[in-house]
Amino acid sequence: MALALDGVSDTLLPRRYQEEIFVRAQQGNVIAALDTGSGKTYISTLLIKWIAAKDVGQGKITVFLVPKVALVQQQGEFISRQTSLRVRQFSGATAHDMGYREGWRKEFEDADVFVMTAQIFLNLLTHSHWSMDKVSLIVFDECHHTRKNHAYNGIMREYFQTPVGSRPKVFGMTASPIWNPKNAAESLAILERNLDAKVIAVKEHIDELVGHSPKPTEVMLVYPAAPSAYPDYPSTSLKQRLDLENLPPEIGMPVQKILTRYDVTLYSLGPFGAELFLYTEVKQRITQLIHDALDSNMDYLIPTQYGLQSQLHSKSLEMADGVHPRLRQLERTLAAYRNFFEAPESGPAPPAFPWTWCSPKVRKLAETLFERYTDSFQGIIFVEQRHVASCLATILSRIPLLSHIIKTEQLVGHGKDTATKAHVKGMATRNQQDTVRMFRERQINVLVATSVAEEGLDFPACDLVIRFDPVQHMVGYVQSRGRARHKTSTFVIMVQEGAESQAQRYLQFSQSEPHLKQVYQDRDLTMQAPEDEEKGELHDDPADLAERERYVVPSTGAILTYTSAIGLLNHLCSLIPRDKFTPTHVPKYTGDFNATVHLPSSLPLPADLLVYQGPIRRSKKEAKRAAAFLAVKSLHALNVFDDYLLPAKRSRDRENEDPDGVPIGDISNVPETLDVQVRDPWVLGRTLWLHVVHLDGRPSAGLVTGTPLPPVELVAGDFFVSTDEPREVVLDPRDAWGQRRAMEDYTRMGLWWCITGRGIALPLTCYLVPITRGYKVDFQAIEQAVLHPTGSYNWEGIGEEHYGHLLYMNNKEAGHPMILHRLRPDLSPSSRPPEGSKEAGHPTYRDYWIRKYTRKGYAPVISADGPCVEGFVLERHSSSAYSLENTLHTSPSPQISETAILPLEICKWALMPEHVYRTFFILPELCHRATDLWRAHQARLSLNLPPIADDLLIQALKLPSTNTGFNNQRLETLGDAVLKLSAVVHLYNKFPHRHEGQLDGMKRISISNRTLLARAVERCLEHHLSSENQSIRLWRYTTASEEELFEIRPRRRTLRQFPRKSMQDCVESILGASFATGGIDMALQAGAALGISVGSPAPWFLRYGLQLPQSEASPLFLTLQETLGYSFKHGQLLLEAVTHPSFASTDSSSYQRLEFLGDALIDMVVTDYLYKKFPEATSGQLSWARSRAVCGAALASVAVKRLRLHQLLLINNVELSMAISRYVPVLEEISEEDIILHGWKHDPPKALSDVFESVMGALFVDCDYNYDRAAAIVEMIMEDLIAALRPDLPRDPVSQLMVWVAKSGCRSVSFAKSQSREELRRPDCMSVLVHDTTVAGPVAAANLSMAKGLAAEEARRVLDDPESPFHLSRVCVCGKESEAAMEEEPTEVTLDVDKSELDDETTGGFAILARIMLEETEEQSSTPALQDGDLEDDEMDSPPAEDETMEEREVEEMMEVDV
Repeated sequence: MALALDGVSDTLLPRRYQEEIFVRAQQGNVIAALDTGSGKTYISTLLIKWIAAKDVGQGKITVFLVPKVALVQQQGEFISRQTSLRVRQFSGATAHDMGYREGWRKEFEDADVFVMTAQIFLNLLTHSHWSMDKVSLIVFDECHHTRKNHAYNGIMREYFQTPVGSRPKVFGMTASPIWNPKNAAESLAILERNLDAKVIAVKEHIDELVGHSPKPTEVMLVYPAAPSAYPDYPSTSLKQRLDLENLPPEIGMPVQKILTRYDVTLYSLGPFGAELFLYTEVKQRITQLIHDALDSNMDYLIPTQYGLQSQLHSKSLEMADGVHPRLRQLERTLAAYRNFFEAPESGPAPPAFPWTWCSPKVRKLAETLFERYTDSFQGIIFVEQRHVASCLATILSRIPLLSHIIKTEQLVGHGKDTATKAHVKGMATRNQQDTVRMFRERQINVLVATSVAEEGLDFPACDLVIRFDPVQHMVGYVQSRGRARHKTSTFVIMVQEGAESQAQRYLQFSQSEPHLKQVYQDRDLTMQAPEDEEKGELHDDPADLAERERYVVPSTGAILTYTSAIGLLNHLCSLIPRDKFTPTHVPKYTGDFNATVHLPSSLPLPADLLVYQGPIRRSKKEAKRAAAFLAVKSLHALNVFDDYLLPAKRSRDRENEDPDGVPIGDISNVPETLDVQVRDPWVLGRTLWLHVVHLDGRPSAGLVTGTPLPPVELVAGDFFVSTDEPREVVLDPRDAWGQRRAMEDYTRMGLWWCITGRGIALPLTCYLVPITRGYKVDFQAIEQAVLHPTGSYNWEGIGEEHYGHLLYMNNKEAGHPMILHRLRPDLSPSSRPPEGSKEAGHPTYRDYWIRKYTRKGYAPVISADGPCVEGFVLERHSSSAYSLENTLHTSPSPQISETAILPLEICKWALMPEHVYRTFFILPELCHRATDLWRAHQARLSLNLPPIADDLLIQALKLPSTNTGFNNQRLETLGDAVLKLSAVVHLYNKFPHRHEGQLDGMKRISISNRTLLARAVERCLEHHLSSENQSIRLWRYTTASEEELFEIRPRRRTLRQFPRKSMQDCVESILGASFATGGIDMALQAGAALGISVGSPAPWFLRYGLQLPQSEASPLFLTLQETLGYSFKHGQLLLEAVTHPSFASTDSSSYQRLEFLGDALIDMVVTDYLYKKFPEATSGQLSWARSRAVCGAALASVAVKRLRLHQLLLINNVELSMAISRYVPVLEEISEEDIILHGWKHDPPKALSDVFESVMGALFVDCDYNYDRAAAIVEMIMEDLIAALRPDLPRDPVSQLMVWVAKSGCRSVSFAKSQSREELRRPDCMSVLVHDTTVAGPVAAANLSMAKGLAAEEARRVLDDPESPFHLSRVCVCGKESEAAMEEEPTEVTLDVDKSELDDETTGGFAILARIMLEETEEQSSTPALQDGDLEDDEMDSPPAEDETMEEREVEEMMEVDV
């Protein structure tokens, strides 16, 4: 039905006849039979508001159903304007996916009225998103469609399954409730039974209704029959020149179908209309055929071949290989008629054509339009077929009689043909709406429409409505006539002269209408007992209907019926992954009254589960439904359909749990930067522990802590350092406090002398002290030393035996310790410095020293006489980093540089034995190593990890911000591959009936960063990560709180800050560390401990081995097995591995599942190989090298050159076979080095790389998932390829260009795509523009990514060539401005941009991407900021300047901190 929305106010008042219907609708379920334009939708809004007020608080909704997409927006907007309720609109393009349960749940919570197409609501019921008992009112617009297998009827079937007391109210609206006028009562009864409602009409206010819905004048317009010939039309017609009857069958054009339509159009419209149809139809079809041929021919050419073909094509159409010559001939023939049939894009319209080229029927139509035309004229012409509507709309605008007054457009439906058949296409919803809007706004005044315009759409009342083609049924007659609603409107029925049957049918409709209305005019609402709704089906056998089943999934309430089963199977098959060479998968049905459904072999099911035979039925359609019902029910039991009867996959709702059903926690509240209390051993509690430190095996000192630390071994400086097991420190109970204070002071002294060069104000968390021979703290030595913390000036007793061993310092340069080289009694301060020394510019040493140490006018007191001392100046540590390799000289002790001569009177020596101060020098590395080792042990215990090697686990927990020389990035890269393989093997075996697409979706969730972060948060992984920067400018082993020193149970925590991304990275690095320690078996144990979806910690061979029946491999695979050096125990695996999806076979599935498995295996093998071969390579280098080895071109080359798999591949597609045969010689000639460096330039058929992956997957399964054995074979097969890998492989040309541009400072660079050939109908060329000047391209290639790489490569060359006219200096004018802009803008801002959202076809997007890529590739030269946990060091004194002096008194004050 339709309601003109123009001029409708927000306060429409009901007419009396509308109130009458509304009152009767309140009393029961009714079908309002009212003429078009009488305001049925307004009555429904009255009912909606009444129901909303009556059922408030019950959580129910109102559903307004429409039969066509175009009506959703129209009716939804009207209801929104007339009510204050929350209205949602849903059609195919706007509705959520049925798998998105959370989205639908929110919609139902947030709305009151749902306006939607019937099929969507039926799907919602089928998949248990909503139930009928939660609906208060259903409004059926154009409810006469509630018959047979229409979605309206499917909804009502669910209605009847609902208990009577829980059913919603039903309100139907139609202008034509009777389909069959010959048996009106039965037709009406069927509709009433199907809708459980009574048809009613206006009884009390008929006069008012007639006044608002006037009937048009009806005219029967008789026209002469079409002549047998049109002598005025050119004798050589387009049809003759095309000669379609003799078209070669291999071209694939449905000639007979086209010619049949041509004949129909010729009879109806005349020769011009028929030729216009032929021109349009053939042109669309040959354009598509040429496009397909070019695509097939060009897709797999190497770049030089592709570019040559593009150039040849531009010179001569005949040289475009792969296009049938007959198609080119047809193309030229049509081109000669272009100006005759097509309107040019600019310039004058095509010329008018003679009146005699039209059929008598068209002439009669034109005369009628001319006679009825007025300035405000609007009319609709109804035709039966879409192609007739298109041609007739064009003809009317070019007839001389009408061309100056008529503006026409066609209005047709969407059409149901598939994309491969729909060459005469229907209209999209948006185009329909635009056409209707133009008609309402009077931009056009005549519509040529099919039945799509008969009902529902919002049209103004028309002056003239013409039925150009015969009326076929009562509904069409009533609905189309309803478009003529003016009192002066005319409804014209065109009838051919002598066609008695057409005239009789019209007269029957016209004369019977009053009698038909009388059938329901005087009805009351007395309802009969409801009958089975299925009895209303005219074409279904009652016995079949009685035998129908209905299956309800107990856990969800999802519903399977005979009418929904076929659609569910079709949907399942449509989701099976396929390439361009494989047609869409569909179920096939055989048999007539005992149907059998055959599912595609690409579904991963055994052969016996791909075929389902239904029971015997009395009609073929019912037998097909029965077979489909049985198949869906069986597939649900196999978990192919989930409990909502959706194809089992990871729907958006299921993304909140992993494939094992374990919930994935919400991480939305986890901040990007975390403030974490990280576990830290550095505390001093009531109990102290002594760890004896050995240098080169000799005990040197004791490390006292409040935490028992594990024994440590490392190389620091020139020493091998180790510690013993901890032993408890027993303090004198009478002087425990004093002894603690003494150890603190001694440690402060040692830190001042050897490490920091300044005092430390905060309490320490560990002590380094001298020990006795009995391995106890030597408090006597401590007490003597702390009496002189800054050293002793008494040099008596110091002799040659102390040379090279004594530590001393110049009191004018605190913080610069020295080692005694020798005493110099031969020199005095008054001695003259030798030539070449740093003091040589002064008369005496004393003059040099006084100048150097004079500060603020104060000159130091230095005697003219007295001995001197010569020593080596020690250079301090700058970092506490150590090496995991434990090799000497990796982090040496303070380096000895040149000697310095000083007066003995200003020098003091440390009261600290050599073995102790040597230990102080390596204390930073020792504490660092002890921290790492303790955290690793704590993580292993807390996370229940397997016995991962200490060094690997330390590396896995170390963040890059530490700048220690090692971190978790390499292990993360390794762990990423381990994670992928572990998840894939688990999914492959757990879900044997899921195809590759479903498995891939689950894998993505298993390995997603979101999942890894959630698992890390659940296990509190953040408490074990090491993020401290290892600079020792500030001593970090302190505490801000004195209370912590004496806690019974020390906290052992410290505040740190790092990005949350670090957590998910550490999950992967732990997996990598476990794999590096104990192979895949230990990795599975670690994965299970971390909550990763790996199935269980048990080895794969125990879980999945020995499950397949053994079978001999075909002789076809003898050479393959010899090349692999492996004999298959399960021959069926090899058959599956070489079966392409196009090769439909009941003996084997396609290779897609094995490809899914093999992809992960190859990725793991290559990553493992690179990790071991290049121990110094960075994570980025490993990842890039891996990507070069596992790209499609690289794997395809191995498949062809090593295994000859192209000869074994089972394919049933000519185009794919040709593409492979064309590319094999290219792959055979290319070297491994070239494929690694320039693999991006090649795009071989994906089937070649797929089959290699699937064969490797089959090998993996056959050897019972023995990774080591499978990896050895994969590595052997790929040895030539992976031998060409190296860490310094150049990046791809696009990345290189972006980095180069970013460095140059130019900010006006972009890519641009274009087409090399018009008939391709897709871009295949790329250019590079600099300041809108094309510097490279357009470069054509088989795909855009390859074209972009080629264009970038050329651009990089010419922009950097000083001789090129496109050298950057000649085309760029923004260098200085760009440099200034980059200085002003913080570099970090770009890192927050999602690269996937940036468009490199804009200068802004390219510039940001280039900056990001530059920052990712450049090495970070700056030191990371200090961690929050180091903030307590701010209370320390700032570090002294290089030449700053510190008097003894100041040092002693610093040392005397009252704790």
